[in-house]
Amino acid sequence: MDIIKAPRGVRDILPDEAWKWAYVLETSRKVAGFFGYNEVHLPLFEHTELFSRGIGDSTDVVEKEMYTFLDRAGRSLTLRPELTASMVRCYLEHGMSKKVQPVKLWSAGPMFRYERPQKGRYRQFWQLDVEALGSEAPEVDLEIIAFAIYLFNALGLSNLEVVINSVGCPVCRPGYRDALKRYVGSNFDALCNTCQNRFERNPLRILDCKNERCREIMKDAPGIVDYLCVECSEHFKRVKEGMTILGINYKEDKNLVRGLDYYTKTAFEVLSGELGAQNAVCGGGRYDNLAETIGGPHVPGVGFAAGIERIVLTMEGQGCDFGQQPGIDVFIVTADDLAKNKALKLLYDLRREQISVDMDYTGKSIGSQLKTASNKEAKLACILGGVEIEKGVVTVKDLRKGSQSEVANDSFIDYVKANLAG
Repeated sequence: MDIIKAPRGVRDILPDEAWKWAYVLETSRKVAGFFGYNEVHLPLFEHTELFSRGIGDSTDVVEKEMYTFLDRAGRSLTLRPELTASMVRCYLEHGMSKKVQPVKLWSAGPMFRYERPQKGRYRQFWQLDVEALGSEAPEVDLEIIAFAIYLFNALGLSNLEVVINSVGCPVCRPGYRDALKRYVGSNFDALCNTCQNRFERNPLRILDCKNERCREIMKDAPGIVDYLCVECSEHFKRVKEGMTILGINYKEDKNLVRGLDYYTKTAFEVLSGELGAQNAVCGGGRYDNLAETIGGPHVPGVGFAAGIERIVLTMEGQGCDFGQQPGIDVFIVTADDLAKNKALKLLYDLRREQISVDMDYTGKSIGSQLKTASNKEAKLACILGGVEIEKGVVTVKDLRKGSQSEVANDSFIDYVKANLAG
């Protein structure tokens, strides 16, 4: 019988990599604290209409990528493909409008999209999501961008640059939509089938197409900045002025619209990498009408999402420091069953002192156990045999220095703590 393997498009995060994820998430948690953002944990699945209405029926996510199923009561549920809609639902459901605004939230966890698996992109993937809800101020847009830059600086990513655009609002977007359709109409036959289908329903999605032929056509498309209303134009101006004040590197991209329909005004991506080989490590923007789309009152919001896989891959590519890979402080080596019984007591005495410690449970020889201690990168090997038990001592070998000492049982814990601190 064949071994059952993981489904295509998902993977196991093994210990050799998981510690890097832990480093990224812990750094994110610290930065969130500096900026005053509080962590929330959201459901892995929601009612399908939250995403179909919130993200937009004409987006690739809703059209092609969602994992949707009926539960036993016949209700349509969907594994979350992103977190922003869930964040807004959470804000509305729990009456967070009564709190001091904006409400600042962050979360991290797995998302699910049915798409072609490739390096750094999986059908189950992890995202960090940061959102500020309840304020229309451009300074909040700036804070969200600054949060992302601060985080990536803290992680050691280099050559950070913000690519930014305004996607307007329901007041000014119709005029741009008409201008875009006039341009696209003259190139209609050269578009891919997906973009041809988008032409009437949502022509702005054509700007987000990854097809090279469509991208080439859209290079000369009109930019929305020339069609912005006074409010959107002033908002965009103030965001850019703020980035200049903060010294944040940025460039404008008239074709940046992001892949989801809920964006209004600011849209941005953060790139990191050497010139000519830049990678988008996060993307986000403002979504002032999302709450109304899913049945709530007007609640402006702005945020960003970053894929943990992409961050780790980019950090590895740039040789960033993930801190020290977790090892253990102490490995207890036993000569026989009598020594093993005493070792069990030492094991838990050391753990009560918050010292990481392990021992062999498979009956290996002393030599093999010492090799295991080295493989686990233990700092100290504590050896227990008949001689040690008879003398009331533990032989402590410092694997960093190669030195060895006999330590009386009653001073053993203090000796280990002192040597680890030294």
